[in-house]
Amino acid sequence: MLKNPNTKYRPFSITSPTVPASDFADRRWPGQTITQAPIWMSTDLRDGNQALFEPMNGERKMRMFKTLVDIGFKEIEVAFPSASQTDFDFVRTLITDGHIPADVTIEVLTQAREHLIRRTMESLIGARRAIVHVYNATSPTFRDIVFNMSKAEVVEMAVQAVRLIKEIAAQHPETEWVLQYSPENFSGTELDFAKEVCDAVTAEWGATPENKVILNLPATVEMATPNVYADQVEWMHRHLARRDSVILSVHPHNDRGTAVAAAELAVMAGADRVEGCLFGNGERTGNVDIVTLALNLYTQGVDPQLDFSDINAVARTAEYCTQLPIHPRHPYVGDLVFTAFSGSHQDAIKKGFAVQQPDAVWNMPYLPIDPADVGRAYDSIIRVNSQSGKGGIAYLLESGYGLVMPRRLQVEFSQVVQQITDSAGGEIDAPALWDAFRETYAAPAEPVRLIEHHLFEQGKQQGVRMVIEVAGQTVHLNGRGNGPIDAVVHALHAASGLDVAVHGFEERSLNDGADSQAASFVEIGLGESGAGVFGVGIHANIVTAAVQGVVAGFNRAVTRLEDAQRQAVVTRLQAGERAAA
Repeated sequence: MLKNPNTKYRPFSITSPTVPASDFADRRWPGQTITQAPIWMSTDLRDGNQALFEPMNGERKMRMFKTLVDIGFKEIEVAFPSASQTDFDFVRTLITDGHIPADVTIEVLTQAREHLIRRTMESLIGARRAIVHVYNATSPTFRDIVFNMSKAEVVEMAVQAVRLIKEIAAQHPETEWVLQYSPENFSGTELDFAKEVCDAVTAEWGATPENKVILNLPATVEMATPNVYADQVEWMHRHLARRDSVILSVHPHNDRGTAVAAAELAVMAGADRVEGCLFGNGERTGNVDIVTLALNLYTQGVDPQLDFSDINAVARTAEYCTQLPIHPRHPYVGDLVFTAFSGSHQDAIKKGFAVQQPDAVWNMPYLPIDPADVGRAYDSIIRVNSQSGKGGIAYLLESGYGLVMPRRLQVEFSQVVQQITDSAGGEIDAPALWDAFRETYAAPAEPVRLIEHHLFEQGKQQGVRMVIEVAGQTVHLNGRGNGPIDAVVHALHAASGLDVAVHGFEERSLNDGADSQAASFVEIGLGESGAGVFGVGIHANIVTAAVQGVVAGFNRAVTRLEDAQRQAVVTRLQAGERAAA
């Protein structure tokens, strides 16, 4: 690094002869408070998707879309249809197969180029309502270096794009068309020029209070402190023509690590709408994290209009769809954010829970939000007070046996080990750890011992025939579902009468080479409020490992029931179809 970075870098300034410092002397945003949620727009399926090592396939995109709908997003940027056939086909599938709820509007992105616009508009034919998001670069860096264009040429490009979109939209009156325009790299664009381009766009579209244009001001690259971005947004908010005909939107990125702060200050500065991704996915350091923004509002007593009451399920879906892990210290959702390893912290939290009344204002040491509000628990991990102990267990099993446990399983198993060491005293070595792990999670054979299973295709579903042993009696079970795990869960549910649910599923390879084995970690719950317990399957066949994991998790969950409930489950299981003698 340079000893004198000022020889290479300059502090960012938004002032100029045409936008003097006096324009910001009466800034109003510092005195504002956010009292209601902005309009949220998820770009997980576009900006988030294009930043992945391996972009989502159709199945993952559909799962993410339905999750976003369930959370409560009313505007979702679903694709860049002109960029790939996969994206184009996904938009068509959403429209033609009826996946878009009546209160949800899809959005697509296009560059301001004729052939790309035509392809984009083609993808939207038949949509009830659609936002067409068009952009072109406006900053001097892009004008001079990338495109070699004058300001006038940049304005004309934007206007021509809007004119074409308007012409094509008029040919399809069955769709309610909404225009969104982004001056790409707004954060690096001269304010007076950004206003000039945006005003030209709203004029060309004919924006009115009944036909508003979304003007999106992206921090395509975060270039300054959040207060500077707030000044830029407020200046546009106060100077734009046709402000009553504009929905002012922001699209912060996290290059300086301050995207959340920038978004919050931008809303205080007059922004009506925020674009971002779940857990901050996106290009480079990511888009602004909408989960954190929403729950920040929640902790201030403001309804975020998004539902994260089961944040674990949202997190698992995001990890599955993006194939990216969520950091264990991530706000609100990380596996460790409700864990205290310090004895003094644990003591304070225990005392807080002792006096906290169910309907009272939340006032808890070290916990800014009630974990229960986001479907999290604290009691399950409060007894773990040594990160090094848990990490040491995980290291020994990984280095000696190739076992990489999910974080939540590490926490749970560390408690098992603690009980062993407390009762036996002394140290526990790697072989003993391995034996304890298998005995706890892979070996449970009561009430159900799996004898064999057979998978088969049943239409568009997967079917399974299982042979099990229950209290010495051989029983046949049948099930079907969207895959082998779902089919096994269906079979156990039908036979036991219990509401069996898979809360989480992960797979790992224990070693490399031809003799490698697969380990499946399945988190099983019984009923809507049933706490999840892990079962593990280890087998050379990955599907068999998954089936074993489901059965082991089911057995562990059943053992936690009251005696009468367990016996009732055994009786129901035995009443299944008996195997031929």
